[in-house]
Amino acid sequence: MGLYIGVLTVLGAVILLTAWLPMVLKEAPLSLPIISVGLGALVFAHPALEPWAPYPLEYPLITERLSELIVIIALMGAGLKIDRVLGWRRWRLTWRLIGLAMPLTILAVAGLAWWLLQLDLAAALLLGAALAPTDPVLASDVQVGPPRTGEEDEARFTLTSEAGLNDGLAFPFVNLAVALAIGGGSLTAEGWRDWLLVEVLWEIVAGIVVGALVGWILGYITFRLPNRTKLARTGDGFVALGATMLAYGITSAIHAYGFLAVFVAALAIRAVERNHEFHDKLHDFAEQSERMLMMVLLVLFGGMVVHGGLLGRVDGAMILFALGTLFIVRPVIGMISLAGTPTSWAEKWTIAFFGVRGLGSIYYLAYAFNQASFQDPTRLWSAVGLVVLISILLHGTTVTPAMNLLDRHRKKAGMSPAGLAAAAPLPEVARLASVGREEA
Repeated sequence: MGLYIGVLTVLGAVILLTAWLPMVLKEAPLSLPIISVGLGALVFAHPALEPWAPYPLEYPLITERLSELIVIIALMGAGLKIDRVLGWRRWRLTWRLIGLAMPLTILAVAGLAWWLLQLDLAAALLLGAALAPTDPVLASDVQVGPPRTGEEDEARFTLTSEAGLNDGLAFPFVNLAVALAIGGGSLTAEGWRDWLLVEVLWEIVAGIVVGALVGWILGYITFRLPNRTKLARTGDGFVALGATMLAYGITSAIHAYGFLAVFVAALAIRAVERNHEFHDKLHDFAEQSERMLMMVLLVLFGGMVVHGGLLGRVDGAMILFALGTLFIVRPVIGMISLAGTPTSWAEKWTIAFFGVRGLGSIYYLAYAFNQASFQDPTRLWSAVGLVVLISILLHGTTVTPAMNLLDRHRKKAGMSPAGLAAAAPLPEVARLASVGREEA
């Protein structure tokens, strides 16, 4: 069998597994990412394919673009399925994770990288920024349910909204690491000013504004125009893909944060009309596209890990770094950031523990390497690859029992899915349930 036929066969198997495995694994202590990585290890073990096991440093632009594509699709899907109205109090746990846990995690991971891996400031900061955000792709198992279902307990909602927004604060630090690498490890006063004004203030604000405008305009065209011209009448879920690329493209063209814009655009689309059944089709298409791309990329990741030399620089210090990042830094800082909130301890621990690292981290590293030269890039790739692999195995095997335990705890305590007393249903869910579906 030739290489082309072999690739077609493997791709067909991946597509079928993408459709079937989520149902099979729903109650099992396994996840689709674990199966995908294992499949990649097996596929690239074939003598004809082993030489093709990819290594990201050999394909830097392809690595960046493929990981970029799946992240923006995942962000659109995450935003579309959030039923909760945006607000300061409703999203209070998210703001704590973004404003407190994110910068502290970046500093802590960077400190570990500097101490244990003996990296310079730019490389250590890059690792901190790349490994701090909760991944919107691989964290799907701990996210809220589909649109209009009201399946938004505090833990699932907080992890979903955090994964959607945390890129807006991680990216400035990635760009700071790039600037430090270009500047030889230091910045002038003018460089710090430009970073603060451009990378932090302008790119974050512009990303939010452009995302909100694109989402509102698309939402108005989709749901508010006269019946003959409403896009919702098409019933085509791939409108979600168009919205994703439009928001990301416009924002990137003005040098602002496209990841942030895509998530905000999805929230804005929901805000225009919260209860239309077309949201289900938009979300389903985004989720299916994300799942297929995720499986393809994780099959490649499995090949990188086992046969591509991705973990070739792993040593004892790097293992300590990876374990410290996943078992100490995120859980401890997560609990500190949530201290004093009325959320139950079970939900706080769930939120703090399930800071999944994944394809977003791969994107940040690939992006940075395409912008500047960093100290010991093969060691940096091994560090990120090891953290992502452990996160896939750790969180993939614990997510189902942990979420089942959390649901039982909530039910025993007489709590609704939103974390409120059962006698007092979440106002937004109750309101949505009372509103009739608008006809397409």
